[in-house]
Amino acid sequence: MSFFGFGQSADIDIVLNDAETRKKAEHKTEDGRKDKYFLFYDGETVSGKVNVTLKYPGKRLEHNGIKIEFVGQIELYYDRGNHHEFVSLVKDLARPGELTQSQTFDFEFTHVEKPYESYTGQNVKLRYFLRATVSRRLNDISKELEIVVHTLSSYPELNSSIKMEVGIEDCLHIEFEYNKSKYHLKDVIVGKIYFLLVRIKIKHMEIDIIKRETTGTGPNVYHENDTIAKYEIMDGAPVRGESIPIRLFLAGYEMTPSMRDINKKYSVRYYLNLVLIDEEERRYFKQQISFIYSMEW
Repeated sequence: MSFFGFGQSADIDIVLNDAETRKKAEHKTEDGRKDKYFLFYDGETVSGKVNVTLKYPGKRLEHNGIKIEFVGQIELYYDRGNHHEFVSLVKDLARPGELTQSQTFDFEFTHVEKPYESYTGQNVKLRYFLRATVSRRLNDISKELEIVVHTLSSYPELNSSIKMEVGIEDCLHIEFEYNKSKYHLKDVIVGKIYFLLVRIKIKHMEIDIIKRETTGTGPNVYHENDTIAKYEIMDGAPVRGESIPIRLFLAGYEMTPSMRDINKKYSVRYYLNLVLIDEEERRYFKQQISFIYSMEW
């Protein structure tokens, strides 16, 4: 559109070469909805076409160049003015000049490094997108296509079981055991709880999965806790010598892999909380960090 509202303009469309066969993955948006996006992994090539369609046939479109970018970006919600780009690739599709008809441009970003998992959290968002731009003197015309990246891990070499005790002197002594300390996103937490001494009246027991998101550094660190799951183990009073099995399926919950110091901007950790509540509504709990990894989605 020209300065006076007349003249030529265009629509831009980005089409991936393997759009018909590439798998899509659900991903949560900032407003909490779930949308489907094309799924990529680290090292995969991103290629396709940029279609520039003139709105008014017969009129020319002057431009200062046409380009496409592949961007990996972190946005901290408390610092929305600053976008931290950890991947920024550019391909020039056309030199400055003019378009007299609609045109299609091919592009290819070969073996693109995508080091981090796509993530939308309470205080931070990490996203990857393609952005095609027709540069103009007054106002650029641009279009974005967002993709989702999943990171894959190998099975951990060491994955020892967890054994811990919870105790209140002369009142309560519980031993609990989880089959391992690292779980993948579709895993099952298997364990047992042993009541060695019970002299308080416990009425309820549960395991909570807590997700903790940490953003920022130094004095500007923010911690956000979110209870992902509550799994009731027992409703009623246990007796000494009793053993209660635990079997918690992770696939039914909305989780991501654990993330540690991503680009020095944020971390995501998961905790298993064992919670006991007595008849006077007093709460006793023991917390254990667990590592969640992704084999495949």
